[in-house]
Amino acid sequence: MSDPLWLVVPAAGQGRRMEADRPKQYLTLLGRPLLAHTLERLYSAFPNARLVLCLDDDDHWFAEKWVPFADWQRVTGGEERMDSVFNALTAIDAGDNDLVLVHDVARPCVTREDLLALYQAVQHHAAGALLAMPVADTMKRASPAGASLHSEPRDALWHALTPQGFRYGQLYRAINDARNRHTLVTDEASAVEALGDAPQLVSGRRDNLKVTHPDDLALAAAILTSQRDITERSH
Repeated sequence: MSDPLWLVVPAAGQGRRMEADRPKQYLTLLGRPLLAHTLERLYSAFPNARLVLCLDDDDHWFAEKWVPFADWQRVTGGEERMDSVFNALTAIDAGDNDLVLVHDVARPCVTREDLLALYQAVQHHAAGALLAMPVADTMKRASPAGASLHSEPRDALWHALTPQGFRYGQLYRAINDARNRHTLVTDEASAVEALGDAPQLVSGRRDNLKVTHPDDLALAAAILTSQRDITERSH
């Protein structure tokens, strides 16, 4: 029997860098809100998982029709991502060995194949796992004034992606510890690493784009269209 699976999607951010009239998760992408695409991708891999969606209390953009999961709940998002994740972990009735995958709502292009590969890795690695990709570009160390000081070796550098997955008990302890130390962590792996654990890196696709800036929306649309075309040709 497989371990129970929870999906946590922080979606309380405002996405101010998008310079839009609404939070970026509700911007239109190929005729639907970005959030709907992201949830659809998660559902394609894990239709029986339990979803926890972190939203602002005053979020008037959200509509339940965009949630394909039968088992889901809404929790109040926090000021920071880690606060939203902590609220989700606190709200659910999970066992310490349950699996929890945390995914950025702004990553609608993650593939079913990558999701399943991560799930397998989380099951088999006690320290958890995260989707990531090796750094391909030359990395520069900058001065405070923005001057290039020197190049950084990139051989062992990876870009952290999402989802990131861990056992419930481990992730709860890690996030709670970061909060108690008043340390801001920008992803779950950072919190787990602070406890001395080393999550497994799972090589993911480069088209797992995080929509952050205005021109990312058009790029995400192109990626989704290309992925759908490839899927249709393979059937």
